[in-house]
Amino acid sequence: MRGCQMGMRVEAHDLVMTYGDVRAVDGISFTVEPGEFFGLLGPNGAGKTTTLEILEGLRRPDGGRALVDGSDPGRRDPKILGRMGVQLQASAFFEKLTAREQLDTFGALYDAPRTRTDELLELVGLRESGAIQADKLSGGQKQRLAIACALVNDPDLVFLDEPTAALDPQARRNLWDVLAQLNDSGRTVVLTTHYMDEAEILCDRVAIVDRGKVLAIDSPAALVRGLDVPVQISLAPGALAPEQAAALPGVDSAELEQSAVRLSTRRPTAVLTALAERDALEGLSVRGATLEDVFLDLTGREYRA
Repeated sequence: MRGCQMGMRVEAHDLVMTYGDVRAVDGISFTVEPGEFFGLLGPNGAGKTTTLEILEGLRRPDGGRALVDGSDPGRRDPKILGRMGVQLQASAFFEKLTAREQLDTFGALYDAPRTRTDELLELVGLRESGAIQADKLSGGQKQRLAIACALVNDPDLVFLDEPTAALDPQARRNLWDVLAQLNDSGRTVVLTTHYMDEAEILCDRVAIVDRGKVLAIDSPAALVRGLDVPVQISLAPGALAPEQAAALPGVDSAELEQSAVRLSTRRPTAVLTALAERDALEGLSVRGATLEDVFLDLTGREYRA
């Protein structure tokens, strides 16, 4: 791979996309700065994939404007497209070609050196699977191959649509390292994901979208700080009785849950100090707000199709 490089600026200006009576994208706007790692989060049907496809130049919006480094990606300018890498939510391969042959074929389209295939197989953990035909790969292996194909041209901008779907926890964590390295080298990365922990760890900023609109946009930490929810402290079973715990300074409520006591507080320092004085710190756990709490607060908890 190249060393440090310049990422590309991505702009969405009042994007609108309609399918029949459904307004899948309803005035979405945001800007991704060069070298930024940006996430689009939202429930199923929120408009994430459609927005990404507009930015990739795969769909023409009904309204608004998309720009990549100041150019309309829908014009399919080879100078812009050649600097972009795209991993789609559903990828199709030449079924009888091996993983190595797939990458050789994609690389030939960009005049990439043959050594690029070996680099990418190593990068996504498929070095031992290079001789396996695409139709014999597991779902997780196909997902990793799709990501490798998106990187074959050593792009300055990478679009990833749910890149870690179907991956086991180990492969998912390893891929996080790969994506972080891509971004650290100066590339712009834009991804959609349903994993809130993934977005918290990887993204500089996220946009939470629902029903085709942006509900909030900021860094994960800033979004979490803006959510006014109490800290939950769970005590080890038998550490304190519920009535004793409820009387501690700073405790808003105390409930017995499966033999353990759960405290709710907006003054965790005062509560932890009081617990330390009573030698009740062993085995406790503390849980503050997370990006998942922000997501559920903004989008609700009902099931989506």
